[in-house]
Amino acid sequence: MTEDRVRDGYWFKPKAFGYGATPVTWQGWALTIGYVLAVVVLVNQVGRTHPLYLWILAPLTLGLLWVSWIKTDGGWGWRWRR
Repeated sequence: MTEDRVRDGYWFKPKAFGYGATPVTWQGWALTIGYVLAVVVLVNQVGRTHPLYLWILAPLTLGLLWVSWIKTDGGWGWRWRR
């Protein structure tokens, strides 16, 4: 079984398979859930076909990726861990 702990100051751990990270602290989960809620509100208020949708979604997504990248204990990379 994989360890779901990270060093102090980190919110995510690298994924065991594939590329990216998984939230393991309440801060990481709060960021992820906040992003999902922001996208749901964006879709309901603006709509997916409105040009403003991508202008708002892109910085939100890049912000999520940036924060999760700097807050991952061990960095991102392709992994095939058993």
